[in-house]
Amino acid sequence: MHSDVADRRSVAISALQHYLFCPRQCALIHLEQVWQENFLTAHGRQLHERADSGAPESRKGVRFERGITVNAPKLGLHGQLDLLEYHTKSSTYLPVEYKRGKPKATNVDKVQLCAQALCLEEMMATQVEVGALWYWQTRKRLEVEIDAALRAQTLALLEQIQNLFRQGRTPQPEYGKHCKSCSLYELCQPKLMQGDRSSAYVSAMFNLDEK
Repeated sequence: MHSDVADRRSVAISALQHYLFCPRQCALIHLEQVWQENFLTAHGRQLHERADSGAPESRKGVRFERGITVNAPKLGLHGQLDLLEYHTKSSTYLPVEYKRGKPKATNVDKVQLCAQALCLEEMMATQVEVGALWYWQTRKRLEVEIDAALRAQTLALLEQIQNLFRQGRTPQPEYGKHCKSCSLYELCQPKLMQGDRSSAYVSAMFNLDEK
């Protein structure tokens, strides 16, 4: 990435998923500090709280640490891991992220996991090749390879969010099916905002004055 470390704000790992869902939602949460829960977010929060609350333990050569805070200043990333596995035999780290739904067709969950791996690599001076996603709805664990393509997608996404933070402007809404499941729907009012022509009216008025 070409941005100077001093000029960029550290991005929460959760912002990557918010941005892929909707850039406006990402800005509302991480720039304007707006938040409102619905059933989906409340359920997800409770799932993460349960996952993060367990005590460290070791089983069959694997050390389990929960609720681990990670920070990567060089990348400009920070966040929290639901579960970190340390495999003593191979001396490898494996991040595990808990999700309330089921595996998705896009990489929206995988980039969040990859961001966790990138943080671990910077903090621990190690290489993280595999992570895992555990889905509450299917009760299944999906291993994810942290390959070059996923890393490139994650870093490109991180750059987009850092640019958004530098600009400091919340994008206009683009109403779609995803809006119905957004906890910020009532605060965002995407249909009303899309119909608001006041800014265009003001711009046109000033343009007329210049003629």
